[in-house]
This record gives sequence, C-alpha cells and structure tokens, in this order.
Amino acid sequence: MMVPTTKLNNGVVMPQLGFGVFQVPDLNECEAAVTAALKAGYRLIDTATAYQNETAVGRAIQKSGLRRDELFVTSKLWVSEFTYERAKQGIDASLQRLGVDYLDLYLLHQPYGDVMGAWRALEEAYHAGKIRAIGVSNFYADQLKNLELTMSVQPAVNQIEVNPWYQQADEVRFNQDEHVRVEAWAPFAEGKHAIFSNPSIQTIAQAHGKTTGQVILRWLLQRGITVIPKSVHPERMAENIAVFDFELTAAEMSAMAELDQGVSQFFDHRDPVTIEQIFGASLRQLHE
Repeated sequence: MMVPTTKLNNGVVMPQLGFGVFQVPDLNECEAAVTAALKAGYRLIDTATAYQNETAVGRAIQKSGLRRDELFVTSKLWVSEFTYERAKQGIDASLQRLGVDYLDLYLLHQPYGDVMGAWRALEEAYHAGKIRAIGVSNFYADQLKNLELTMSVQPAVNQIEVNPWYQQADEVRFNQDEHVRVEAWAPFAEGKHAIFSNPSIQTIAQAHGKTTGQVILRWLLQRGITVIPKSVHPERMAENIAVFDFELTAAEMSAMAELDQGVSQFFDHRDPVTIEQIFGASLRQLHE
C-alpha cells in the first residue's frame, strides 16, 4: 500500500497518513505495533517525548530493514524542556532515543512556557540538518500567528484535535490559509459517543462497502488533513491504511459536517485550570 504524499511549506514531502503511538507506553508492545505498522505499509511514525516510547519506536525502525529515507519520523518536545538550552538538549535526546541521525518533523507539543526560546532551538537544529521540518501541536490561530510574526522559520505543521465531534473548521481553514499543514490527532475521538456505530457515518460506510473508521479517515483526508490513527491490532492497521480507493461525495462530506459538536472531546487547551492541572508541574520545573 503506497500512501499518497503532500508537500510541506518548505518543500519536504510528507505522507498523508501515518501511524501514531500515543498511549502505548509499554516498550515491547510499542515496538511490536510499529513493526506491524511498517509491514502494513505505514511510513510516517508519530511519537513524542511525553509518550515515553521513543526508544521502542527506534528499535522497530532499526529492525525494519527499511532505508532511513523511506521513513518519515516525527517526535515532539514536552513543555518541561521549553527553554532554549533545554530544548537543544531535548532534541539531541530524542535523536539518541530514536537512534536516528535526523528527524523528519519535530513539534513543540503545547503552546505553554518559553515557546520562543524552544522554537529558536528548533530553528537552529533545522538549519543544522538535525530536523527536516519543524512545527507545533495544539496551537490556536492567534498563538500560531504570534509565533510566525516573532520567529524566522514558519511552522510547517500544526497537529491539533480534529474528529467528527470536534471539527475545528475555522482553525483548520486558518492553518491552511497560512500554508501550515494540519495533522489530526485523535481522529476517532477515542471512540467517544459511540462514534463507530453512529447511524450517519454507518450509512456512508455501507454505501462504499467500508467501515465507519475508514469513512472518518477519508473525510479528514478530503479536508486536506494528515491523519495518524493509532492501533495495536494488525487487522485494524490494515483497515486504517486502506482508505485511498474510494471518495466521499459532496453530500456525504456535508453529512459529516453536520456531526460537529464544536467541543473538544478531551480538554480545553485554553482553560487556566486545565493548564495548571496538566501542564503546571512541568512548567514549574523550568524555574527550578
């Protein structure tokens, strides 16, 4: 299965669909999952420092027999390393854990802390050839614009939550207008609100002889969004990558748009209480 590619704003070519390893902290399970994904045809692998499985991803890559230039490896810097000096160390640590000479894409995982200092470190690594493209994750439009106006290298990717319940039409449109590639995390909303048995999605799936999961991925792809579904089951991996042989009609795309609830299925990245609960401890480490 050859996954179509897209060209980022700096000319780097990136697969339109990849494999995510969020919530796979067991290193043996993660290595096995990535190995199976690579065998199934995935070439984009998305991990992060915070996932604590970069080492396992690296092991699977080394054992795959694939050339490095056949793969597109993404990782992310956590907010506990958001200063210029710590970010430089964090980049090198990710490279070491993954066992690679360069990263294809490296993202700032959240828009908190010394974003500008961390971004400056990413820019230096980018110019030095350690990273082929740099980007962000969970940045809203104003945060992205502030970064663009302040720093010299424009983000190539913004990885944000996009799924049928939280479609983020305005945010997606803004990023695309800025020539920043949107990459969807949690495309299935982790199964919330019985997404896989939703009647509207099932009707579309039946019309194409596909599953509801495949329809969701196809809907995202047709919006010009890169997707990184996660699974530890080989049969589901094969299903998720088999989404390039059909196309949703305009009416079906409209039916999908009507499912939008306009609310994050996880947490509000702008809620001060949430920021303190989830990221406060990490941010405080910066000042210790």
